[in-house]
Amino acid sequence: MKLASFQRSGRATYGAVLDGGRIVDLGARFADRFPTLRDALAGRALPEMQRSLAGAPADAIETVDLLEPIPNARIICVGRNYRAHVAEGAGQIPAFPSVFIRLASSVVAHEQPMRLSPLSSDYDYEGELALVIGAGGHHIATDSALDHIAGYTCFNEACYRDFQFKHSLTVGKNFAASGAFGPWMTTADEIPDPRELDLSTRLNGVEVQHASVSELIFDIPYLISYLSGVTPLLPGDVIVTGTPEGVGFARKPPLWLKAGDVVEVEISKIGVLRNRVVLEE
Repeated sequence: MKLASFQRSGRATYGAVLDGGRIVDLGARFADRFPTLRDALAGRALPEMQRSLAGAPADAIETVDLLEPIPNARIICVGRNYRAHVAEGAGQIPAFPSVFIRLASSVVAHEQPMRLSPLSSDYDYEGELALVIGAGGHHIATDSALDHIAGYTCFNEACYRDFQFKHSLTVGKNFAASGAFGPWMTTADEIPDPRELDLSTRLNGVEVQHASVSELIFDIPYLISYLSGVTPLLPGDVIVTGTPEGVGFARKPPLWLKAGDVVEVEISKIGVLRNRVVLEE
């Protein structure tokens, strides 16, 4: 099942994306108990929602405006998690995950514009796999970690390298509307082994990143266990797992995003996250 948050006629809701580009408004049926998709995850309502799809009316997905899969999520990011990406930046393989936080205001949804700040021209793309926590927990064991995942989605962890390297990682990663995630999340039952997922990033139709999720240095069960030892994970939390090689700053000459560029992050079994870069006014 593919689940999306969206807006229609000024009303925020959520639903299931069906084959053929149709969407079922699950919020219209379940909002009294689960006002948001995050509430539905916390209420363990996905099996009930799956059953409700039989015969449910569906609309063309073009009639809605997609939001981030989990609006206003807690976003926990992991850097330097592919060996080839560490190498292209002349770094050393980390002993522990390199973790930082993104503010909800730093990301937009599928087909929404990513904003190029006038303060910098060193704007870089980073295609990544993200996971959404379903069942929260503290000190989660690695052998049960996958049971805590509600689903997976695409993420463009785009950032400003000059601010990242000269100011701080937090600043470089948190410019308003600088990243994106979506277009929806594919539930974990359709992806029993995330290591089999294939990720690619395209800039104006040209592939610039390509990797298998199996190449992660710290795999997904380890990340969940590690992070849940630091802070209890909550339903709807988003964990972004790292970007592979091919980023712009490591190229010679550097390949920076500019106004008018279109960036696509595609992950098998999930879909394509697409965003155009626009100059911030």
